Amino acid sequence: MALIGVVGLILAGMLVWNSQDESSPEAVGDEPTAQLVREDSPRLSEGEEAVFVEYLDFECEGCLALYPVIEDLRDKYGDRVEFVVRHMPLHDNSVNAALAAEAAAEQGEFEAMYQRLFDSVDQWGHQSTSQAETFVGYADELGLDVDRFRADVNDPATLASIEQSRQDAQAFGVTGTPTLFLDGQRLEPTSVADLEASIEAALND
Repeated sequence: MALIGVVGLILAGMLVWNSQDESSPEAVGDEPTAQLVREDSPRLSEGEEAVFVEYLDFECEGCLALYPVIEDLRDKYGDRVEFVVRHMPLHDNSVNAALAAEAAAEQGEFEAMYQRLFDSVDQWGHQSTSQAETFVGYADELGLDVDRFRADVNDPATLASIEQSRQDAQAFGVTGTPTLFLDGQRLEPTSVADLEASIEAALND
């Protein structure tokens, strides 16, 4: 199936799921909004005109299908929109993947690890055994200080940050991935065009 068709199905599925969620996709209130993006939440771009948040799981097939779309949106809008990643690991190695991404962030390489994890998920995803050492190998390939990377992966504070992200997701009624927010509003896209239209509207508001 063509990528655009896969993404369309994923986005349509998000719409059905969101419409059934009793937590309502209306704009997030003042207090929860303070938790939607935290100071330590990883950023993929630093635009200042709008904030786009994705709750993701690196093993999630929907997130993988959406990944190239997000990359295209970042290329087009990244100088104006802040793209933020929040973790909601739901699969066997998703926590290890999130730990790897956060440990890479400590060395200023979150984006590189984020891309490496998605680009190679067919090699490590949905495995019954831990892929933690695979991710150490990725850190080495990216030129990171491997000893520091291991230490950050094993630091309880790194896991606590991921758990905080998961708790924030639950506070917003997020039960699956990918889930998207734009300027505090939970999105209900059914197509890539919907996503672009939402961003354009936010930028022109």
